[in-house]
Amino acid sequence: MLRSLLVANRGEIARRVIRTARRLNIRTIAVYSEADALLPYVAEADEAVAIGPANPVQSYRNTEAILTAAKSTGAEAIHPGYGFLSENAAFARAVVDNGLIWVGPGADAIAAMGDKINARNLMAAAGVPVAPGTTDPATSADAALQAAAEIGFPVMVKAAAGGGGMGMAVADDADGLRAEYDKVRAFAERMFGDGSVLIERYFPRVRHIEVQILGLADGRVVALGERECSVQRRNQKLVEETPSPALTPQQRADLLGAAVRAGEAVGYRNAGTVECLFDPTTGQFFFLEMNTRLQVEHPITEAVFGVDLVEQQLRVASGLAPTFDPDALTVTGHAIEVRVNAEDPKRFLPGPGAITTWTEPTGDGVRVDAGYTNGNTVTPSYDSLMAKLVVHGTDRADAIARLRRAVADFQIVGPKVNLPFFTELLDNPEFLSGDYDTGIVGRMREVKR
Repeated sequence: MLRSLLVANRGEIARRVIRTARRLNIRTIAVYSEADALLPYVAEADEAVAIGPANPVQSYRNTEAILTAAKSTGAEAIHPGYGFLSENAAFARAVVDNGLIWVGPGADAIAAMGDKINARNLMAAAGVPVAPGTTDPATSADAALQAAAEIGFPVMVKAAAGGGGMGMAVADDADGLRAEYDKVRAFAERMFGDGSVLIERYFPRVRHIEVQILGLADGRVVALGERECSVQRRNQKLVEETPSPALTPQQRADLLGAAVRAGEAVGYRNAGTVECLFDPTTGQFFFLEMNTRLQVEHPITEAVFGVDLVEQQLRVASGLAPTFDPDALTVTGHAIEVRVNAEDPKRFLPGPGAITTWTEPTGDGVRVDAGYTNGNTVTPSYDSLMAKLVVHGTDRADAIARLRRAVADFQIVGPKVNLPFFTELLDNPEFLSGDYDTGIVGRMREVKR
């Protein structure tokens, strides 16, 4: 097993990785920006190194600063968490080239999956279903229109290098496509340094379901169930649950099998997620993208399988076998996660601020992965995620009942907080039935207006 680990991230995911590493007697090194000096993860690490100003380009995205911190502290390995440099193939290569162990998939797999068009083509070749779409970038609005004529409206206009729900727009007709193409291309060039655009069939009613995969040290790829991620605002997740209430046993088997083939197609090692769209009308699913890192919502998978995914990541990176039997994985109960963000619960606009009260819920089956505590300040420099509230129950109804109590008991004063939205969701008949899709939040807000 590794002896020392630098966590190249911040907030709740840095704290989460540090917790498992310390349990395994691995010396932990945190890095932090000037804005994050007082956050809990900094104090909980064995050692902490300041790496720059609040601007993430000068700190958490600063490859040189992170590598310098790793060398100066004698770190043996680097865990990137999620976001920032976690899916940056050049950073993964730089870590290895500097004699360090990268806790994640190989740089080649990251690069292969980082371009949505290339990823689609690879998956199609591996027999993984993909939605109708372009096999090459649409280099102009006219090319996009030609592709849409073949695919059929409505279409999704996507930044090929995008991720996390960014760089996406829907076009219902030719005029809309021309406008959205220019916007997405400009956004992609500005945000990702790559203006390549993908045109893909848009499904008006669809569910977003993903599969947790783990590429083992011996070369096998295993699937640890699926996660339902259809409660979203602006294409970004707010609530995740497992198992998905949408799937039949055969659909689940087909989906998990396709995810394993996806990982095998790129020689995947370590933790990753295969994201898919599921059409509840036809029962068909289509590959969306692969996230070559640990997901925000990994705790619900840990809850139902009784597996510490961070520990498995560290074991794979160390060349060790997993702590579980890959041929005897079983699901126990139902788990749900809600993302507690510093944002208003109506329009979901960010609302950073100083935290004057922070009281976490407790009880059987309740877990909180938090990046902040009382006295900290949520700054506008980073994502609005403050904590993840996770519940595990005997079944979906029990998990919802536990979540309802936990949401009511979670007290945060200071910044804006979206907890009232979850109270509203947990009384929504569509969500309670389990028969919902990615449009649920929009429909809830339409009713409220």
